[in-house]
Amino acid sequence: MCGITGGWIFEEKSSLDVRMKSALYAMRLRGPDDSGYERLPAGRGTVVLGHTRLSVIDLSAGGHQPMHSSCGRYAMVFNGEIYNYLELRSELRGLGATFKSESDSEVLLAAWAQWGRACLKRLVGMFAFVVFDRNEKRLTCVRDGFGIKPLLFAYSDDGFVFGSEIGAIKALRPQTIELDWQRAYDYLVHGDYDNGHRSFVSGVSHVLPGHLVSLDTATGELTEQLRWWQPEIAQHNIGYREAMEVVREKFLNSIRVHLRSDVAIGAALSGGLDSSAVVCAMRHLEPDLTIKTFSFIARDNPLSEEVWVDQVNHFVGAEAHKVLVQPEDLARDLDDMIKAQGEPFGSTSIYAQYRVFEAAKAQGVTVTLDGQGADEMLAGYSGYPGQRLHSLLDKKDWRGAISFIDSWAKWPGRSRMAACKRLAGELTSGNLYRQLRRLNGSQFNPAWLNAGPLLDNGIQIGFDAQDHADEQPGRRVAAALRNALTEKGLPSLLRHADRNSMRFSVESRVPFLTQDLAEFLLSLPEEYLISDGGETKHIFRAAMRGIVPDAVLDRRDKIGFATPEKDWLIPIAETMRDWLKEDIGLPFLNQPRILREFDAVMEGRSPFTSQIWRWVNFYRWHYHVIAN
Repeated sequence: MCGITGGWIFEEKSSLDVRMKSALYAMRLRGPDDSGYERLPAGRGTVVLGHTRLSVIDLSAGGHQPMHSSCGRYAMVFNGEIYNYLELRSELRGLGATFKSESDSEVLLAAWAQWGRACLKRLVGMFAFVVFDRNEKRLTCVRDGFGIKPLLFAYSDDGFVFGSEIGAIKALRPQTIELDWQRAYDYLVHGDYDNGHRSFVSGVSHVLPGHLVSLDTATGELTEQLRWWQPEIAQHNIGYREAMEVVREKFLNSIRVHLRSDVAIGAALSGGLDSSAVVCAMRHLEPDLTIKTFSFIARDNPLSEEVWVDQVNHFVGAEAHKVLVQPEDLARDLDDMIKAQGEPFGSTSIYAQYRVFEAAKAQGVTVTLDGQGADEMLAGYSGYPGQRLHSLLDKKDWRGAISFIDSWAKWPGRSRMAACKRLAGELTSGNLYRQLRRLNGSQFNPAWLNAGPLLDNGIQIGFDAQDHADEQPGRRVAAALRNALTEKGLPSLLRHADRNSMRFSVESRVPFLTQDLAEFLLSLPEEYLISDGGETKHIFRAAMRGIVPDAVLDRRDKIGFATPEKDWLIPIAETMRDWLKEDIGLPFLNQPRILREFDAVMEGRSPFTSQIWRWVNFYRWHYHVIAN
């Protein structure tokens, strides 16, 4: 796991060297084991490629980057892991390739030299990489299909720069960075973020999951982002038992290759089905493997998962490490976490994860496996009831829809009314959808917001109009899962994990997220994912029988890394209020009103909401990233 940065830049050597060293320093925790950069002639301007390295596979100097192809045509910097590098290396050797190291980076570069963009669908891994083609004078930036690894860029008259984090972009750009007001509005009012190419910094874009962008350094032309992968959702007719066996095989194969490492490996264990399946599969495949698990525990709290964590640890014989958090811990670490995340984020549950990776680092573990992505592939959470009902209605299965409502509502935390509301939201779009959101209590112009400056600057305020154009009748759940995997949902969770793990120089691996497994699961009949009886992850639970304890497979609730946010924040109210008192110079924020509403919540006169966290998070992020 690493950090990459560089670009196509018009600067004198001395000033460019200063900027590159600053950019690499900004990402030092992503790669504490090695760093380097090179300047490459590009006709007009200079291409510079920089890299900070966290050594995981081939710990020798053979993995140093930037890396050059044996033919001399390509130069590359790469962040991530290619788990099937051994199989690819064997295939490439058969085609005449030679290798100087044991690293997966060299295999990736050889695959690009051999197959070009066609190599991308062959890769099993997480990756963000940039390749410079000396012959074509073309710089190509690629991000993996799910966006597990980050890659941002900025393009202007001053050139093109890229980086794994905004800090590196900031170091390389000569301009003062400014806030993206649209992104700020979307986050502060609706809690939306990481659901498109725009970052919180104006002019800085994310390469989208499963996309690439390329720059012709001869002409300065930058292509539009090109999608190179998206899972198909057309149904594949396969029997349930056969499908179950395939799911089991594919998942175990993924765990097997994700265990490839030359450093100590462990697992993040929440106690839920997904992380438990990962840990139990590790033991199933490697009976003698030393497994260290790391878990956030909300002890003496109804959110606690400790009993499930203990059961899984006992079942596999793991060495358990539990993270307990006090309010004063959050106060101590809040600024560090906000700076590490690079952009605002949704809730204090991210702090639980931050502490889990800190614990892994303290135990000498460099690589962890995680259950992230399973909900978005297996119809987890509450089981996508609106989409499931919509698919049944597409098929005119009225009886099946009524039966599903009754069955789904019997599970904890659900009701018939909730199912009907989800269906109503699913069946509407445009203005009617916006009206339903208002009736449900959502606001788009709260009293603490000054809408005038936003409207004057062309900012869109209001609710997005729901769009069903990308859906297929009868495949509504599959379409929603595809959207959650690559557009709105999972990308934010992956960003949290990447930044938190890299803060402690830990590589977080997500074995559910392979293109092969995603394409298979999204092709299954929807009742295999969310059963007629309302059971989420239906086929995966069946596939894990004999590997995961039955008690875990039969759980009817989901908590995950849920945190007692109110209990954590109220004790540090005075500190948070001091932050909110600072005038950050944004005319669309009504600061006196924010303070009044903050005081009302802290004093118990108004109910606690996630709005408190969004204000505090945004103000501190603005202070660290925009103002300084």
